Amino acid sequence: MGLPSWMVEPDPAPAVGETIEMRIAARRRLAEGVVELMLAPAAGGPAPGWEPGAHVDLHLPNGMLRQYSLCGRPSEVDGLRVAVLREADGRGGSIYLHDEAAEGDVIEVSGPRNHFALEPAAGYLFIAGGIGITPLVPMMAEAEEAGADWTLLYGGRSRRSMAFLAELEADPRVTIVPEDELGLLDLATALADPRPGTLIYTCGPEPLLAAIEGAATAWPQGALHLERFKPRDDVPDGPGTAFEVVLQRSGLTLTVESGRSILATVAAAGVAVPSSCEEGTCGTCETIVLAGEPEHRDSILSPAEQAANDCMMICCSRARGERLVLDL
Repeated sequence: MGLPSWMVEPDPAPAVGETIEMRIAARRRLAEGVVELMLAPAAGGPAPGWEPGAHVDLHLPNGMLRQYSLCGRPSEVDGLRVAVLREADGRGGSIYLHDEAAEGDVIEVSGPRNHFALEPAAGYLFIAGGIGITPLVPMMAEAEEAGADWTLLYGGRSRRSMAFLAELEADPRVTIVPEDELGLLDLATALADPRPGTLIYTCGPEPLLAAIEGAATAWPQGALHLERFKPRDDVPDGPGTAFEVVLQRSGLTLTVESGRSILATVAAAGVAVPSSCEEGTCGTCETIVLAGEPEHRDSILSPAEQAANDCMMICCSRARGERLVLDL
């Protein structure tokens, strides 16, 4: 005879960053080409905790590993919600999730991880382009709960392609700009005058983010926060020169050859480092730098974070000098 329900302790939530099996508990169409998946722990119990701006890695049965921003509410403990844009010209992950993944399927999920956290502020200007709305939805809810002022500028190809439109367009703080009706977002006007105490949070395609960076030059340093789905266009490229990397905890000194990444070099030496995108956009391989100066080639760290030189993404970044010491 089992214990009364009031005597049974609930299952603990999985540790943040742990890889667990989750099943697709529900799916719904958010917009043309966009599907939302509700992922619940396959073994039951609560989902991992998270904060707005976080993303998870989905280990798909076809061998692909893809990152998606969480778009639900952190208070929703039964599962995690992601919104997936079907990219016909992509590498196949979104097509699998749209065309093959079904309710009840089990997927391994890692995370959540957060390199786009919402900092406290008196006000926020949110700017979304297309599927870039996904990490901003929980941010707006958090800003609302904190009593902060906020506005959203949301652009997309057309109304039918814009996710969460029905929930957002009734709010007077939200400006909807379908390109086929109104053209591109008027960033020059939106960003012309810095607002004291206001932070900008934006996510979307690279041309939009580059335009925002150009239009927001008058804003204070640190006011602009971006999340990219793909590497930025202006990061250093090319094989670079060879250098030495010291793995402090492992007691190894390795040579990173020209044209080979630090990640591949340490993996070949038997030192496992979690990784995913291998192009400097997901943050999975972030590593502490103990000595030396990195040549940052990622699209995640802010200019101030890169200047601190206390961490780096070893999948793409290299050394400016002859030697780096890493906490590995």
